[in-house]
Amino acid sequence: MNKFALFIASVAAFATTACTSYEIDMPENPAAPVVGNEVSSNVIYQANPRFFGTQDCLKGLQGQLPRIADMGTDILWIMPVYEPGELKSIGSPYCVRNFTALNPRYGSMADLKAVVNDAHAKGMKVIFDWVANHTAWDCAWITEHPNWYDQDAAGNILAPNGWPDVAQLNLEVPEAAAAMKAAMLYWVNELKIDGYRCDFADGVPHAFWKSVIDDIRAINPDAIMLAESTDNDFYADGFNMIYDWNCAPTLSKVFNGGKPADAIKEAKDALAIVPDGKSILRYVFNHDVAAENNVATMYGAPEGVPAAYVLASMLNGTPMVYSSMDVEGLSGKLSFFDYRSMDFSTTLSDVYRNINGAFKASADVRRGQLTDYSNNSVACFTRAIPGGHYLLVMVNTTADDVAFKTPITLTGATMTNLLNETSEVVPVVMNLGAYEYAILMN
Repeated sequence: MNKFALFIASVAAFATTACTSYEIDMPENPAAPVVGNEVSSNVIYQANPRFFGTQDCLKGLQGQLPRIADMGTDILWIMPVYEPGELKSIGSPYCVRNFTALNPRYGSMADLKAVVNDAHAKGMKVIFDWVANHTAWDCAWITEHPNWYDQDAAGNILAPNGWPDVAQLNLEVPEAAAAMKAAMLYWVNELKIDGYRCDFADGVPHAFWKSVIDDIRAINPDAIMLAESTDNDFYADGFNMIYDWNCAPTLSKVFNGGKPADAIKEAKDALAIVPDGKSILRYVFNHDVAAENNVATMYGAPEGVPAAYVLASMLNGTPMVYSSMDVEGLSGKLSFFDYRSMDFSTTLSDVYRNINGAFKASADVRRGQLTDYSNNSVACFTRAIPGGHYLLVMVNTTADDVAFKTPITLTGATMTNLLNETSEVVPVVMNLGAYEYAILMN
């Protein structure tokens, strides 16, 4: 029996013997309408094609789509698929030579269409990764239209943001903006993709984003647009989501001796800038975080990663699983430049499927009043909506076994364990093993 099953069994056993002097009657009638911000029930899976094979990466990705969909994924984000540059290249997929051609190492255009069509058939939307700020140095635009690029006084094209492998476009030039927009619309029309995650969105004029999003939504009114930025001005451009960049570093500190309450405060602060109907991206790993940190120790131990994901997801926003979180035994930094064939784990996939299921099932209650009950080891919070309906989340952020006193308001209440859909009585004290967690709702 794995540790998650042992935890569920121990909670159930304890609940039958625990003191219930604080037992309360919880209503069975449906909750009254909630007045509050809309919350997300979407889950993103970020797929790096280079982690699905050393050649024909798209066929490898297609083979994993049933498992990815079964994890509760609603949106498949595929990292850049375009033909990469070679001049001055350091191997980044964000160094693009041709925005309307496919990286030949990934496979054929037919392979890419098959991935998109198969994902759609499984109920997932597909967004591509796009970098509008710059091109590779061997992009044809460099020689054909050098005036489309930022230049110094001597006429030398500049590199952006200290990245020497790419050249800085100037999208204030109408012809450059039109060419970039046409390239983005190409994939929406050709493959019927559902939108874009936009890399380094801050490096591109707001006017460009608003114009291109308007045109994309003229084709696909439900297009999903994600800006890699923490600036909430991008919502006005038409983006559905921006980034919560503080999520991962805050959770890492919490799982390495920090205060669990900080995870709740950080999420509350991040969500405060999100208007109704919009969302914010929250994650424990993305391609940058995994490339810059030891994936085995960033959250204390490998077992801490799912526990951290519980907090990334259940504290609201749109959660994301990065390809590699569903692989066992990884350690060190994972360069997203490298090609490799990862051995994806059905056991870990089931763990994330259960968490994602709890995330989706709790959408209405997650709109309710947030109360923090954390101590020095356990991040604990409730959400409450009218009618006495509660969500209770408890996460042990340490490698030690802990006994956590549950909120007195809920002690003795019968609630549903959203991880396995069983009915449980909330004990006076919850025993949590290393990095274990509970998600209960009534």
